[in-house]
Amino acid sequence: MIRLASLVAAIAVEALLLACSVLPSTSNAHDEILRIDAEWSRVASEGKDVDRIVSYWADDARVLPPGKPPIVGKSAIRQFVVDSLKTPGFGISWQTTDVVVSGDSRLAYAVGTSRTTVAGPDGKRVVVEGKTVTVWERDAKSLWRCVVDIWNDAPPPENLRSQLRAGETDLIDEGFVRRGEP
Repeated sequence: MIRLASLVAAIAVEALLLACSVLPSTSNAHDEILRIDAEWSRVASEGKDVDRIVSYWADDARVLPPGKPPIVGKSAIRQFVVDSLKTPGFGISWQTTDVVVSGDSRLAYAVGTSRTTVAGPDGKRVVVEGKTVTVWERDAKSLWRCVVDIWNDAPPPENLRSQLRAGETDLIDEGFVRRGEP
């Protein structure tokens, strides 16, 4: 009887250890999302490989650009990326500054900053600083995919407010842009 109880206890401990080793830790998920998101930003900023850029989104992802209707699904997102890359002077980069992972490490959200550039009407580079939120989910292969992607313009920093009043910076879509940056 004692041997049976010891055997049952040993099996229970082994099962618990196995379960803990299979479940991803939230700290590992946090670091993994930061790594993946930094890689995605680098690939997007290079602007060369549309398929690779789009691969970070889930098949049913939703992209919510400012002032535009939601873009749903990879096909529509791919077209959005293609159109964006065709925009004269277009460039994009972002940096995730915070990641919060669910207790079961299946979902996470990330918050960060972005920088988008386009050519202004005068041909000079226009820079739009922004704020970002992404929602991440593990797919069937346990890979992280972005399922929701939303951003908007950041408010102008204090030092640009005087430039706004002096006409050195223009308001666009209730955000701000800086003209003539290198």
